[in-house]
Amino acid sequence: MSASNVSLTSMIETHDEPFVVLDKGLKVVAVNRAYERRFGVDRKDMVNRPCYRVFQCRDEPCELGGESCPHRKILENLKPYAGILSHCDAAGNKLQVRAKGFPLTDDDGELYVGEILAPLNEVVGAEHTPQMVGHSPAFMELVSHLERAAKVDIPILLEGETGTGKELAAAFVHSHSRRHDKELVTVDCTVLAEDLFESELFGHERGAYTGAAGSKVGLFELADGSTLFLDEVGEMPLGLQVKLLRALESGTFRRVGGTRTLRSDVRLVCATNRSLQDMVERGEFRQDLYYRIAVFPVAMPSLRQRRPDIPLIAATLLERMAGMLGRQMKLSREAQIKLLHYDFPGNIRELRNILQLAAALSHGGVIGSEEIRLPERSPLFAEAEDEDRLPAASEIAQDGNGFTPLQNMEVQYIQELLRRYNGRRSDVARAMGVSERTLYRKLKRFELN
Repeated sequence: MSASNVSLTSMIETHDEPFVVLDKGLKVVAVNRAYERRFGVDRKDMVNRPCYRVFQCRDEPCELGGESCPHRKILENLKPYAGILSHCDAAGNKLQVRAKGFPLTDDDGELYVGEILAPLNEVVGAEHTPQMVGHSPAFMELVSHLERAAKVDIPILLEGETGTGKELAAAFVHSHSRRHDKELVTVDCTVLAEDLFESELFGHERGAYTGAAGSKVGLFELADGSTLFLDEVGEMPLGLQVKLLRALESGTFRRVGGTRTLRSDVRLVCATNRSLQDMVERGEFRQDLYYRIAVFPVAMPSLRQRRPDIPLIAATLLERMAGMLGRQMKLSREAQIKLLHYDFPGNIRELRNILQLAAALSHGGVIGSEEIRLPERSPLFAEAEDEDRLPAASEIAQDGNGFTPLQNMEVQYIQELLRRYNGRRSDVARAMGVSERTLYRKLKRFELN
């Protein structure tokens, strides 16, 4: 295996969902351990074999069977896709999976296809299903809202910044609802092309359009008796919004190219990182659909509002990555402090990405502050006084010295740096990534002079 392939393999092992990499010839380059466990296969039996053999149990490429190839499309137009595909397990059994594919490049600029897979028959709440964690007041308030929302079978709208865990919140609602015994069905509105959106949502009949070699069940139909989660619903094309509204109000729909009226009992959960009300005013989102899906709005707190949860969330993410990498990892005190002082504009998703890189850079079981790579213009240890960035005293109990546990961690961190650099403030400031003026203010505030 080439050095670049080794790099790709290391990258996909940090994912806790089944992950596959294909080369330009659509042969399998790598799969992660999560894929091996989920589908009961050995990666040695898959590498260098064509995808149609190992994924579709076919003897010929999909195109020869009259079907379009989503992997080929990625290589041609470099655009991601999401949809429902058939997939074979080790025993040759076909099952439906939710797939997200996207173009990848290695260090040499070589083009690959990356694909994340999630079986539709996943049991929500199973051991491998990511769970929400936290203990901050903002998190506990969120859980209270979600529990109340789950008990009533009405549409829910999750509103919040990108990366705040809206898909986990939707899974929480589903798993605590009366529909929990069926699978949560998810559609990512950001990656489906407008010309395929209706087909993915409502299905199609054979010959409905070029490449439709057979009939297909849509996500709305698959979610019958269950929960349908529309992620980033603000990206839904206007032309499809009226069809979704009609299906929600009547419970009926038709597949693309079909004449039969079908019924589906769906509980809808939507999520957005945009202001749908502003979009309604600009004519970008239907007002009647907005009122239909926003019956029970839930505000998702940003990670900045959940700052006390950062160490617990980070530890949970590292535990999942350790399962993929085959080794346990934890954060040093310095690394925790560095994370606690960062504002995370990308929220939990950004935290996960930072930890994935740190895990790859770390040679042992402890991740130090030097492995925590933050954006160059990050608000880490801002030049201005940063008490407002930290949890309020009411959110975290103070210790006997009047400082919060977070402040005490920072005090210990600065003391250790002072000892390490024999009191040389310029070196301490450089290690912390701050100016000497900012360090002086901290020394004065914590009475370390």
